[in-house]
Amino acid sequence: MKVILNVDVKALGEEGDVKNVANGYARNFLLPRNLAVPYNEATVMMFEARKAEIEARKEQKRKDSASLKEKLEAASIVVEMPAGANGKLYGAVTTHVIADALAKLGFEIERKRIELAGITIKTVGTYKATIKLYEAQTAEIHVVVKAQETAEDKAAAKEKAAAKAEPKEEAAN
Repeated sequence: MKVILNVDVKALGEEGDVKNVANGYARNFLLPRNLAVPYNEATVMMFEARKAEIEARKEQKRKDSASLKEKLEAASIVVEMPAGANGKLYGAVTTHVIADALAKLGFEIERKRIELAGITIKTVGTYKATIKLYEAQTAEIHVVVKAQETAEDKAAAKEKAAAKAEPKEEAAN
């Protein structure tokens, strides 16, 4: 069955696209939810009248995507995870962890749009992740994975700081 999409439908198309879909999919899902209308002369004429409006929305999405790409590529994501002495993480950095780190920086990105070179990151280091934006645009971000300080490391750092502060106090007396 041929339909014209009323709104963007994930994995099918964007508003105004003409698609050929299964009869049951159209009858049971798309049409009852007003996601699409049947393809006929009346609906074609209606969408021709709205064509400029639809193109303006698509152009706005492209501009938003381009500005988001610039902001994402300028940002650097730092993730601290517990790790062993050899730099191997006890857990793994996944797309979910990266999406949470981006949310803390103010970017609302679905984890499904984030792609890692492998499935997960399991060692300390610097990695690249790709984020799918609108249409074929992608943004490449740098993810720095650091070992999280343990309680022992924090105690040793405090002792060093205290040792450095003591000679200064003696010199002041």
